[in-house]
Amino acid sequence: MPLLLGFLGVLAFSFTLPATRVAVEQLDPTFVGIGREAVAAVIAALILLLSRAPLPSRRHVVRLGIVASGVVFGWPLLTAIALQGLTSAHSAVIVGLLPAATAVAAVLRAGEHPSRGFWLASFAGLLAVLAFAASQGAGLLSTDDLLILVAVALGAIGYAEGGALARELGGWQVICWAVLMSAPLTVPIGMIAATGSDLHADGDAWLGFAYVATVSALLGFFPWYAGLARGGVAKIGQVQLVQPLLTLAWSAALLGEHVGPATLLASAAVLASVVATQRTRVGRAPAGAGR
Repeated sequence: MPLLLGFLGVLAFSFTLPATRVAVEQLDPTFVGIGREAVAAVIAALILLLSRAPLPSRRHVVRLGIVASGVVFGWPLLTAIALQGLTSAHSAVIVGLLPAATAVAAVLRAGEHPSRGFWLASFAGLLAVLAFAASQGAGLLSTDDLLILVAVALGAIGYAEGGALARELGGWQVICWAVLMSAPLTVPIGMIAATGSDLHADGDAWLGFAYVATVSALLGFFPWYAGLARGGVAKIGQVQLVQPLLTLAWSAALLGEHVGPATLLASAAVLASVVATQRTRVGRAPAGAGR
């Protein structure tokens, strides 16, 4: 079940880069990156109100702030800016570094201790992703590439902290409270970005924005954080290795980008790595560790 939950989260997130790419072609990237979180905050407020969820404790608020810094502000804003100059396919191969970054964050923030076999399997998957990136001619890092790398680092922290916190609050409550607590910033920033940009975009751009505002910013985290909490941040986080390949498939379908035989080969290697990581042991510190 944790593996299935993790895959559902990754499947939801795999549409994020193509949807963002379509949205920022006609909409301001700040509006897309932060405005989506403002919309998600409204939906989260309704969910929390209808479910009568208890308020988070003071110690949880600090940790929710760490989650928000990664997945509410860092990842969406930086990727939206970078995708003005990068294709979603190019960005996807860089995002292949996210599972390794999440595993490191799991050690630092979630109190987990992966075995040597886990690190070897994870490293093999990382090599497969990097080899695929090289075969696609990723070339030297540009400023936009660096933005994606920073987004990966911040996203990994948000994933690890959120997955650990979900053991106490539940996955859906973690993301709902994180986006709602961020509303005093995301709502005014989103409104300023909206008033200062041209919102006369076509239906595809608004559809892309609607997806990232509802699924990427909120609903996709429900199964994702639940999977991380139940199966371990480091282990379930490795399911993200399939995300770049799924994103490439959506990029080809939505944006007409070419996907060749190398993609199929990389897909097989990455899937083998994911299977291998699921067969290894990851030690977990008692609840309360890694805070």
